[in-house]
This record gives sequence, structure tokens and C-alpha cells, in this order.
Amino acid sequence: MSIMHWQPFSELMSLRQAMERLFEDSFVTPSHILSTFGPGAATPIDMYHTANDVVVRAALPGVKPEEVDITITGDTLTIKGETKAEQEIKREDYLYQEHRYGTFSRSVTLPSGLNTDKAEASFDNGILTLTIPKSEEIKPKQIKVKAKGVIEGKK
Repeated sequence: MSIMHWQPFSELMSLRQAMERLFEDSFVTPSHILSTFGPGAATPIDMYHTANDVVVRAALPGVKPEEVDITITGDTLTIKGETKAEQEIKREDYLYQEHRYGTFSRSVTLPSGLNTDKAEASFDNGILTLTIPKSEEIKPKQIKVKAKGVIEGKK
């Protein structure tokens, strides 16, 4: 049987670290908490780029395409709309209400160098896809390397 030394401060350190993490998660990112609950909840989006375009995808379940308003002002993209309840049910009759109804708005900053006047939007199964072409100045260009003093086809 071996004797183990008791180290009380090792447990206190882990408690302190747990408390720090709790405070960081709770207070450093309040927008994450606010976006999860309440009528002003943020619309989830994905934004990525390809060689020729910047693509923005937004999940808008229950919204009709004609009820979505998309504006680009400068380098800010704003998506607005409204989710309407299909039937009128009194608030006191609900046991759970997790779907959000009402107006929503989401603004994001776009990268520079886009042809926003040529942007195209499509809507499929509740997913809005906005494709914004890049200007020619920011598209990647292929530059071929030529060796000096070497004649093509000869060694």
C-alpha cells in the first residue's frame, strides 16, 4: 500500500479555472446569449468566397422569398424580413413556444472589391443564397514563370 500526499490547492485551482470559464462564457459574449432568445434573435448566416464570388447563405425557415428585403449600402449587407405565425393561438394556451415570430434583421460587413450591382439572390428550401461577384482587380491572377535562356522544346 502506497501513501499519497494530499494537495488541497490543486483542487482549488481547478475550481478557480471553472469559475473563470463560467464568467467568460456568460459575460464576454452577451450577444450570443441575446441572439438565442427573444424577438431580436440573429439570423444564422454563412459567408465564404470562391475564386470569382462571395457567397452569403442565410437560413430563413418559414419566410416567403417575396417577404425578404436585401440591401447593400457601402460594405454593409442587410437582410430583413418577418416570420408570421400560421394560426392565432393565445399565449396562455402554449405549453412550449420555441419558434420565433416577428421581424428580423441581420447586417454583416462585406469584403471590399465586390460588384454589388451584379449580385444575385436565390431561395431554396428556406435557404437564401446571395452571390456577389468579385471585381476583376481582386480576382486571383495566374502568372506563368518563364525560364531565362531556355528555348522551348530543346534541352
